[in-house]
Amino acid sequence: MRLKVFPIALIAIAAASGAIATGHVEPARGTSRAEVTAQRRGLAFAQKHCSACHAVDQGISPKPEAPSFETIINTPGLTTHTLNPWLRESHNFPEIMNFEIEPGQIDALAAYMLTLKNHDYRPPIQ
Repeated sequence: MRLKVFPIALIAIAAASGAIATGHVEPARGTSRAEVTAQRRGLAFAQKHCSACHAVDQGISPKPEAPSFETIINTPGLTTHTLNPWLRESHNFPEIMNFEIEPGQIDALAAYMLTLKNHDYRPPIQ
């Protein structure tokens, strides 16, 4: 019986990983088509520009000093209203990132990052 369950579990894990890798964002109930489009654009931007340093989903970042997006979005006090200004003003460091984030890209990136919000999130023990 275990031999039959194990391959199914691997297929499920591979499918989930492929969804992230291909830019698939699972929309929450009631999410508008425009918001889903923004979330997908934000994920694509993050994968292209941010993933060398940050884990852009769940997991451990390639660079230990760069927090994962999951950790960032679940920071106490960070809200929908504070995320865009935070990305725009305090994290747009071209000298560190070697690029600037345009306002439209910030909106899309924030829309994607908000999909990682989890009220049960507990930061990893370091």
